[in-house]
Amino acid sequence: MGSQENAELVRRGYAAFSAGDIATLNELFAEDAVWHVPGTSAISGPKQGRGAILAFFGELMTETAGTATVTVQDVIGGPDHTIGLHHNHSERKNKVDDQDAVLVFTIRDGRVTEVHEFHENTARTDEFWA
Repeated sequence: MGSQENAELVRRGYAAFSAGDIATLNELFAEDAVWHVPGTSAISGPKQGRGAILAFFGELMTETAGTATVTVQDVIGGPDHTIGLHHNHSERKNKVDDQDAVLVFTIRDGRVTEVHEFHENTARTDEFWA
């Protein structure tokens, strides 16, 4: 796949996440994909495998009572890596996490194989999930 196709795949993933479309997300991730969450909170660390990634997304929605949203700012496609720039907003336990984030996607054979997540302020995210 080329840069444009990879960018479209990532845009589809953002749209599916926002819509709670698990079927589409299931198609976009390789079975052995890994999602890396930075920080030291209870949700930090690698999510190994498509099932664990989808369960992580479910946990985000459950823990935030569905307030976890992403607003895509830009997607920059590349032949191997595609970058998603977005704004996060979540609420839980009388706390708000509202900041920019970056996802670096590795895409192979038309599927996401790895994602590295970066937050504008990782300490703030850790506090939100404490």
